[in-house]
Amino acid sequence: MKIRQVLLKTFGVAAAILTIGSFSATQVKATTTGRTKVVFWNEMTGPAQIQLNKFVKEFNQSQTKYQVVSQFEGSYNEAVQKILNTHGTDASPAVFQSMDVSTSQIYHSGYTTPVQKFIDQDHYDISKISSVARAFYSQNGKLLSMPFNTSQPVLYYNATLLKKYHITPPPTDPSYSDITRVATQLYQRSHKQVKGLSIEIYGWFFEQFLANAGESMANQADGHDGTPTKVNFTSSGAIKTMKWIQENIKSGALMNFGSGSSASANEMAAFLSGKLGMFLQSSASLSQLTVGDKDKLGVTYYPHPDGQKANGVAIGGASLWISNDKSSTVQHGSWEFIKFLMKAKNQAQWQVATGYLALNKDSQQEKTLQKLYQKVPAAKVPGEQLRKTEPNKTNSGVFLQGLIQERTLTQTAMDQIYNGSNIKTSLQEAEKAMNSYLKSNNLANGVK
Repeated sequence: MKIRQVLLKTFGVAAAILTIGSFSATQVKATTTGRTKVVFWNEMTGPAQIQLNKFVKEFNQSQTKYQVVSQFEGSYNEAVQKILNTHGTDASPAVFQSMDVSTSQIYHSGYTTPVQKFIDQDHYDISKISSVARAFYSQNGKLLSMPFNTSQPVLYYNATLLKKYHITPPPTDPSYSDITRVATQLYQRSHKQVKGLSIEIYGWFFEQFLANAGESMANQADGHDGTPTKVNFTSSGAIKTMKWIQENIKSGALMNFGSGSSASANEMAAFLSGKLGMFLQSSASLSQLTVGDKDKLGVTYYPHPDGQKANGVAIGGASLWISNDKSSTVQHGSWEFIKFLMKAKNQAQWQVATGYLALNKDSQQEKTLQKLYQKVPAAKVPGEQLRKTEPNKTNSGVFLQGLIQERTLTQTAMDQIYNGSNIKTSLQEAEKAMNSYLKSNNLANGVK
């Protein structure tokens, strides 16, 4: 990483020039006369981009000191590289959005000012913001960035389909056996015309299975107590979960759609067409599942192993960071914009417009969110799961450089397992490869 940072600084100016040319033509224009310009980089598309631009406009109209300029920077991965490549140049942003898996990478870059600094200066009531979301983006008791577009993994089910086949829905907080019962009954009672369950091959889900079992995936308390040097993909929770999945595949109740964007699209299509009864996915998919669908939607918490209480799952999504290469005035303007986005009213509107969860606890009293719950009662469940969870070091995310590598390896192992390979052997191979990666990465960073 140290070598990487030197190279990034050396070629930063050249990279900045290239980056400027890639700015979106749809960026929000600003008249900055008499105001401090605050450049905001984001990766939102569709309804989220529309709502975000509305927030920018409303913030600019709400005061006369700062002018936020919103710029779309492509995918999460593209944006991270641009952020690292432009730091220290005029092309870098003042405030930027960065995905959950890049948290450790951004932190170790040394390119940001922790939002905790502004929280302390402002005496900002951070207790209003979800404790689980805050725990994910904290290190050593300090909040590094403000959680923003936040989701939870949940289980969706077709309540209308279950009623048709006289099947009792799963409980709100289901165990693996609860899900197996519903999946098997649906598959059998439909004369094998409807698959009962689907679990996409996705590294994020693997991490959540361990979190809900109360197990650390990496040592040093999932990186919250120090830099991880080893991972554990072969814990009892991991083995138990993969056995559960493999058993449902063998019975025919679970449909394997594979991994990647095509898998998600095919899974969604099968569910909406009544060919699939249940599937795991982000809570951010809720709005997509309720638009124009005549069937009643059901939602439960993320399933947990039998015989133990759910530990709770981590969040997904992205957070807002403040760059430290800008003046104190610009940084303060970034903080004022972040505070505006976290207001109860705006967080409520954000959930209604996008499906991401409102993180301000007071948002639950806002009329716009109450109307959503009246129309779609299931929309309450993901937020209830978030608020019910007590944050600890196993459900607050994995603070690890190389999470993209981890997900690639665990997805490979999952793919092998789904296709009948030995569970322990597949996970051991992935674990060995990840530990080798960590050893090399830590050595390069001077970590023993």
